[in-house]
Amino acid sequence: MRKIVFITGGQRSGKSRIAQKWAEDKADNPVYLATARILDSDFEKRVERHKTDRSEKWMTIEEEKNFDKLKLQGRTIVLDCITLWLTNIFYDAEYHIENSLDEAKSIWNNFIQQDFTLIVVSNELGMGIHPENENARKFADLQGWINQHIAARADEVYFMVSGMPLKVK
Repeated sequence: MRKIVFITGGQRSGKSRIAQKWAEDKADNPVYLATARILDSDFEKRVERHKTDRSEKWMTIEEEKNFDKLKLQGRTIVLDCITLWLTNIFYDAEYHIENSLDEAKSIWNNFIQQDFTLIVVSNELGMGIHPENENARKFADLQGWINQHIAARADEVYFMVSGMPLKVK
């Protein structure tokens, strides 16, 4: 039976750590679905740190955008993260917010048709400083809308605060 757990929160709030722990508690061979495009050396170091945080029992799949094409029936998956995935969509759509939202919803809705346990990590961007440029403001809106879309379809929703999961749904 399909189950979706959505974990959102601020940067360094413990989202990935708790997602990985829950997946390891549930499955002997969880899948880590990474959505990052590595664009600079600093980000590459962050990705490497995430990789070393996981044991060999993890299977890692790197798919920066079209993860709806993956067949993961019966698996326990950590999708990390929605924000990076959405960034890829927004960039490829040349910062067109409506096209990005439509594409993201379509990919998401297709992906969750599978029978799996999916633990989804995302960032809560709308609680910080108001973005200073138009594309950053558009992206913050886009992130909020896709988080709402995912949360509405999730079985459980958690908000991370200082490493502590608060159950929302």
